[in-house]
Amino acid sequence: MIESVSIPPGLSLDHYASYAHLALAVQDLRAEAATVAPALEGRKVWMINSTAQGGGVAEMLPRMISLLRELGLEVEWLTFTPHDERFFPLTKKIHNLIHGAGDPTLSEEERALYDEVSERLADELAPRLSSDDVMVVHDPQPAGMGALLERRHPGLVTIWRCHIGLDEETPETRAAWDFLQPYICTYDHSVFSAPEYIPPFLTSKSTVIAPAIDPLTDKNRPLSVHQLAGVLRNAGLVFDDAPVLYPDYAHRAKRLDADGAFHPLSRDTDIGLLYRPIVTQVSRWDRLKGWDALLEGFALMKRHREAIRGLDEVQRRRLDLVRLVLAGPDPASIQDDPEGREVLAELIDRYRNLPAEIREDVALLSLPMASRRENALMVNALQNCSTIVAQNSLREGFGLTATEAMWKRAPVLGSTACGLRQQIRDGLDGRLNPSPTDARCVADLLIEMLGDPQRRDLYARRGQRRVHEEFLVFAQLRRWLRLLSRAHGGTVEPVRRISSLPPEA
Repeated sequence: MIESVSIPPGLSLDHYASYAHLALAVQDLRAEAATVAPALEGRKVWMINSTAQGGGVAEMLPRMISLLRELGLEVEWLTFTPHDERFFPLTKKIHNLIHGAGDPTLSEEERALYDEVSERLADELAPRLSSDDVMVVHDPQPAGMGALLERRHPGLVTIWRCHIGLDEETPETRAAWDFLQPYICTYDHSVFSAPEYIPPFLTSKSTVIAPAIDPLTDKNRPLSVHQLAGVLRNAGLVFDDAPVLYPDYAHRAKRLDADGAFHPLSRDTDIGLLYRPIVTQVSRWDRLKGWDALLEGFALMKRHREAIRGLDEVQRRRLDLVRLVLAGPDPASIQDDPEGREVLAELIDRYRNLPAEIREDVALLSLPMASRRENALMVNALQNCSTIVAQNSLREGFGLTATEAMWKRAPVLGSTACGLRQQIRDGLDGRLNPSPTDARCVADLLIEMLGDPQRRDLYARRGQRRVHEEFLVFAQLRRWLRLLSRAHGGTVEPVRRISSLPPEA
């Protein structure tokens, strides 16, 4: 079933321009739109993906679409629910294969399932499209549907936007691209988050556009001290009896207890977000996010902290007090990620096997998704309370959680997953873990960063500046405007494909 997603207007460009540090970026965007937007007058742009909540794509599209509309484009956002419950497990398998994980066998039965769902969705959407429109299809889930619609509407401009990838070729990636090639080759153009992700058969018609964040959304806007404390209290992330201005959220965060179930925080299970050093990772419950090694590395650091040499009194106390927060969405709320419950159950087992004194310093949080705004504010508050924000991904298409943390001047410990190293220059904007499956490597980097507050502050300042220059929504929209205009005229220049970044990058 195809569904239209309603997007409220949100903040205007004038509002962004009223902030001194954003004014020039807004000015540049408006200048680009004045040149490019007239070429798209009278043509509707359709943005199509699998879900309206959960994950980076659903995070980016609302603001991107709202601002494109303000700039004069007619843009609609569509999501879909497949009639067959086997479809999302199949596309999750393809997603993992593109990341180099999973069984590289895709059967004819799976292709038949993909074709059948794609055909039904195309039949439903086709009457709404015009041959003068532009259709942007995001990721593998709706790629087959888009290919069918391209054939049915001669003149329809079609763009496939792939938000995932791997910077090496493996049997798994070959299986995924072999499966998708008949569909995505039909598109007029493709967009990737990094040049390393582009498969050879798309080199001649691909563009790189980095994902971006909106600096004034609920997830990224600045929070005053009182606002931060209020969000933490309303969300149930701190436990105290102080009066606050607004009522508590209807759906509050829950912490995993020793019994293996999630419960609201109490005085005994308060995390200490306002007072303790905190290491935080916020992600989907996905094996590729490196949860296990991060948990084991933190436990290893805690277990052996007394044997660490060269620490002064404050550094040693910081290691005593630091806590790890592992936060993710309520898995039941993410319809296109059927592995979420399973991954979370495995992580819970690892947590329950930790010694009791280490369990006290680890908080597994389930963040409700019933209110997108409240969920975003929870993430904002958690990142703002963090001494270090970790993103220990084994694979990462881009990693907006790192971008968000850098924007908030939180020091980031990422990994050398391709998407993260597009953002973080190791030793300049943060640290990159070269071995995200190695708990000892995680522990060593945590000890290094926790022990050097001056260096953390330098990472934080440089990281914020890098996001300001490269990864805010205004720069992303300028690149999209350029692409949409040129794609409609058939003049898009392909990017040069490279196999890896140079060693000095």
